Amino acid sequence: MDEDRQQVILHTMLACIWIMYAIRKMFFDMFSVAACDTKYIHDRSYTLDFHKKRRRLREMVYGSDITCFNQTRMYRTTFFRLCSMLETIGGLKPTRHMLVDEQVAIFLHVLAHHMKNRVIQFEFGRSGETISQYFKIVLKAVVRLQGELFKTPEPILEDSVDERWKWFKGCLGALDGTHIRIQVPAEIKGRYRNRKGDITTNVLGVCSQNGEFIFIFPGWEGSAADSRVLRDAIARPNGFKVSQGNYYLVDAGYTNCEGFLAPYRGQRYHLSEWRNGRHPESPQECFNMRHSSARNVIERAFGILKMRWAILRSPSYYPIRTQNRYIVACCLLHNLIMRDNMDDPIVAEFDSIDQPNLQEDNNPILTMEPSNAWGAFRENMANEMFHAFRARRSSR
Repeated sequence: MDEDRQQVILHTMLACIWIMYAIRKMFFDMFSVAACDTKYIHDRSYTLDFHKKRRRLREMVYGSDITCFNQTRMYRTTFFRLCSMLETIGGLKPTRHMLVDEQVAIFLHVLAHHMKNRVIQFEFGRSGETISQYFKIVLKAVVRLQGELFKTPEPILEDSVDERWKWFKGCLGALDGTHIRIQVPAEIKGRYRNRKGDITTNVLGVCSQNGEFIFIFPGWEGSAADSRVLRDAIARPNGFKVSQGNYYLVDAGYTNCEGFLAPYRGQRYHLSEWRNGRHPESPQECFNMRHSSARNVIERAFGILKMRWAILRSPSYYPIRTQNRYIVACCLLHNLIMRDNMDDPIVAEFDSIDQPNLQEDNNPILTMEPSNAWGAFRENMANEMFHAFRARRSSR
């Protein structure tokens, strides 16, 4: 009887010890969470912080705006907004093993720094298969944001006072092609080799007057001419559309035709040619000077894009389809960052460098054929610019 009583007492004491340990652990966990810097912690589930493997994420994203920008190329508020959009619009979901914010952080880190898979494994404490899997999942979710993040084109109004754009009434922006280095199978490398000998894809980019992308069309081989890529883009049923009465600025590599206003060939054009006090001496030169100043927005957009995302500066080992998708994703993220980050260090750094010459409509333009009417439109615009230029100089 005494032995049974001793066993009951012993079991009761052990139970009390376990209960005290559980209570102690609960209070310790509550204190640990409360001690974290919650100033920028969002109230959504994907920012709750209870896993040891998320320590690196706390340091990378939630530590400060500086570390968040250095690692993901965006500030914390923009990061939170992106996570929310990917959940509500892109269909990105948390899993048993990884919450949404860590999935997005891994994806942005790969784009921003273009590190090898084994380096990302060490950074986040995840396996290589997990890194690869979630990169593709987030990539698909980001591409689904096209309707939300691509800029809706807006024409220059008659009463515009912008010195760079006021001459181009009805203009929607500028477009050009850029080459991005990629990896392709050996048997098709010849088609992707551009005139400089690099293996690239020729990407058509269209941007608005403030440098946000309206349309992006990757996938063509590097050997393809810019005009051929544009013709294919406007010929596709769901491709690039230009509404009647509006147009985009293009360089001399494209045809001067309805919807696409090109400079005069054989005349001074690039901005570097107008330095050191040189002035236009004819309507054609004046037009080219104004045209170059406005169309430079697409060169600037491409420059900032490649400076922000290191994955666009060197070829990756993803399949061609994945490479084309992350090019689109980089442009979408570029637009989001341009809208949210007023003080963007990447933009400031790009502008400090002396750069070299760098919507569905009812009646869209479907062909690219020169016409006398469009040539006269450009000629009248050139004469108007030159007369205004001479009048301003004579009044000084």
